[in-house]
Amino acid sequence: MKQADLGLNLTTKRTRKREFLAQMERVVPWAALVELVAPNAPEGKKGRPPFPVETMLRIHFMQQWFTLSDPAMEEALHDVPLFREFAGLGWDTRLPDESTILRFRHLLERHKLAEQILATVNGVLLGKGLMLKAGTVVDATLIAAPSSTKNAGGERDPEMHQAKKGNQWYFGMKAHIGVDADSGLVHTVRGTAANVSDVVEGNSLLHGQETDVFADAGYQGAHKRADANDDVRWHVAMRPGKRRALDKSRVVDQLIDQVERIKASVRAKVEHPFRVVKRQFGHVKVRYRGLKKNTAQLVTLFALSNLWMVRRTLLALDGQVRPQQPKTA
Repeated sequence: MKQADLGLNLTTKRTRKREFLAQMERVVPWAALVELVAPNAPEGKKGRPPFPVETMLRIHFMQQWFTLSDPAMEEALHDVPLFREFAGLGWDTRLPDESTILRFRHLLERHKLAEQILATVNGVLLGKGLMLKAGTVVDATLIAAPSSTKNAGGERDPEMHQAKKGNQWYFGMKAHIGVDADSGLVHTVRGTAANVSDVVEGNSLLHGQETDVFADAGYQGAHKRADANDDVRWHVAMRPGKRRALDKSRVVDQLIDQVERIKASVRAKVEHPFRVVKRQFGHVKVRYRGLKKNTAQLVTLFALSNLWMVRRTLLALDGQVRPQQPKTA
């Protein structure tokens, strides 16, 4: 029998996918997450013995990193030795089928563990001094949903909605996030229909310990809403039309424009998690029906994006890689 028939992975090439998984292997706090999920996992007193919680967590995370559905994840475990290796599954052991993968995801949703996964990850990062509590940046992004009615019910997802951005209409949901103003790491995630105004969710994206909040012009009036905290200072961008009308020949208007530039430089931090989730992890469309399931997935994605964004720092703190030195001229 040929070695390839055994399913052995004998390659020594450090592919980008292998390097990515090697890094995530070291930075994900596996022990803490297993401890979080294990009390809710089935004991397996009847039927076939369940797969270890860590194995299922690794499979669940690979689904998020590589945009794989439950059936696609099952096939990938059969086809890609690297994925089996990362999940801790041997070539001669049974593999989880799509129903097993589905049940594990439902377990996480049922016990609202996605939010606790984000909190656990952030607790680790906070303990390493990678997150501060003084400031928050808030923003939202649209996530597209299928607009077709060619399905069993003959209708679009009733929990999704259409919204206009610029001169273009979109159908789907919004991911609202609050990020640490210093590091750009996500601490709060909310999911709504696409037509929900950004300012409506603004105050719900705060963790309660910040003193300053930065936001774009869509959050005008957030400090006046009923759920606003009087101890928080909102730094909201000037509306584009009003800023364009500034007279740059006047010193006062020059200073106003300079302040707007400073606020914009702080707000830029919120774009990094969106880039990671949409470009690095490829999540540009909702996968499930309804807001609850899709929001749970988004919370997990942003938890993983936090780890991805600080992976080099985490590895350096553990002494596994040398910190990058600033370039000199």
